[in-house]
Amino acid sequence: MLLTIATTYSPATELGFLLHKHPDRCQSFSLTFGQAHVFYPEAQPERCMAALLLDVDPVKLVRGKGARLEQYVSDRPYVASSFLSVAIAQVFSTALSGRCKDRPELAQTPIPLVANISVLPCRGGESFLRLLFEPLGYTVSDQSYPLDEEFPDWGQSQYFTVQLQHTLPLGDLLSHLYVLIPVLDDDKHYWVNDDEIEKLLRHGEGWLTQHPARSQITRRYLKRQHRLTREALAQLAEEDNPDPDSAEESHAEEEAAVEKPISLNQQRMNAVIAALKQSNAKRVIDLGCGQGNLLKILLQDSFFEKITGVDVSHRSLEIAQERLDRLRLTRNQWERLQLIQSALTYQDKRFQGYDAATVIEVIEHLDLPRLGAFERVLFEFTHPKIIVVTTPNIEYNVKFEKLPAGKLRHKDHRFEWTRLEFQTWANQVAEKFAYAVEFQSVGMEDSEVGSPTQMAVFSS
Repeated sequence: MLLTIATTYSPATELGFLLHKHPDRCQSFSLTFGQAHVFYPEAQPERCMAALLLDVDPVKLVRGKGARLEQYVSDRPYVASSFLSVAIAQVFSTALSGRCKDRPELAQTPIPLVANISVLPCRGGESFLRLLFEPLGYTVSDQSYPLDEEFPDWGQSQYFTVQLQHTLPLGDLLSHLYVLIPVLDDDKHYWVNDDEIEKLLRHGEGWLTQHPARSQITRRYLKRQHRLTREALAQLAEEDNPDPDSAEESHAEEEAAVEKPISLNQQRMNAVIAALKQSNAKRVIDLGCGQGNLLKILLQDSFFEKITGVDVSHRSLEIAQERLDRLRLTRNQWERLQLIQSALTYQDKRFQGYDAATVIEVIEHLDLPRLGAFERVLFEFTHPKIIVVTTPNIEYNVKFEKLPAGKLRHKDHRFEWTRLEFQTWANQVAEKFAYAVEFQSVGMEDSEVGSPTQMAVFSS
C-alpha cells in the first residue's frame, strides 16, 4: 500500500524537516507485520513529495495461529488499512504529534498539502468517504474500480484511489489519516481495548467533537464494541460541553439583561435587515441562529423568499421552532423556512445557494483556533454574495452598569474585540477571499468608546 504527501510550500523541501526524513535518503523500517519504506519521488524547492510504501507480509500475519487458506488470500497487503495507521504512528511519530525540533514554528503552520492513497477500501462508498473528509475542509478526488472489468453488471467495488487536498499543518493531516483510514475500512488488524479510546481522543483532539459524523467515526474506530463506543462518545460530549443547551440558554439571558436598557437587540436586528434589503438579498441563511430572533423578523417580511436557520444546538432550534409556531402565517409563508442542525466550522452543502449569510453575535463564541475553519466554511465554501457579521465592541462594556469591570458580556464568549481588532480581522478576511467590506456602528455611539455593537457587511 502506498501513501504520498506532496507540498508546494516554499521551499517545499521543508517537508523533510517536518517528517524527520531526509529527501536524499531512502529509509526502511521493520514492523511486526512487514516493512515500511520512506523515499522522495520529488524533492525540488518548488514541489516536494514524500512516499510511505508499506510492504505487508501475509505469512507473518498468520504464522503460528492455526491459519486457514482464506487467511492467506486477502486484500490486506494491498489496501490502506489499520496497518497503514500503525506505520504512520511509528515511522512519522514526531510529525504526527505536531512537533518539529528544527522548525518548531513550521509544525504549526498551515501549508498546502496533497495526499494520495492507493488503494483505499471504503465500506460505505464515495458518499461516506466525502462525509468524513469534506467537513474537515478537504477537496476530495476519487477514482472507483469495477468488481470485474469483464463483467460490468457486477457493479463497482468498494475500493478507491483517493486524493485529498487541503492547507493545514502536517500533523493535522496525519491525525486525520490515522483515525479515518481504519474507519473507512471498518476493520482493525488488532484487538481493540480501552487504550483505543485514549488514542481516538488524542488524535481527534480539536476536530472530532464537532464532526457531523463523530458517532459513526467512533463506532467504527472502536470496532463497534458498544461499551467502548458509549464511553468514548460520553467523553467527547463532556469535552465539547457538559450541558451546552441549558448553559447557552442561561448565558443568553444574562447577556440580554445587560443589553436590554438600550434595546440593543432590536437595533441590531433593524441594522441587519436594512443591510440585507439594501443589497437586495432575498434568500438568507442565518448561521448560528440561536432561538430565532432574526428568523422571526425575516419570516414576517414578504421581501425575503427563502429563509434558513442553522445552529449546532438542538435545543435552541426547538425553542426557535416553538417561537415561530406562534406566528399566524399562511402556508406559503411557512414554506419559505427551514431549520438545520449543523456545526459552523465544517462544510455543509446545505449552506450553499443563498444571496446572503448573516452571522449575528456568533464569532465571539468560537475558539480562536477554530475561527480559521469557520472563515473557510463561510467565505470560501458557502460564498454568498453578501455576508453580514456583528460582534460586541469590548470598548463599550464600561458603559453597561450591570456588567462588572473586566467581564465579557456572555460567559460563553471566547473573546470580544476592540473596533481596531474587528476591522483588522475583517479586512484580512476580505482580502483573502476577494470580498469588499464596509463597517457600520449599531446603537448609540459614544465619542470615546464607539457603539455597543460593530457590524461588517462583506460583498463579492
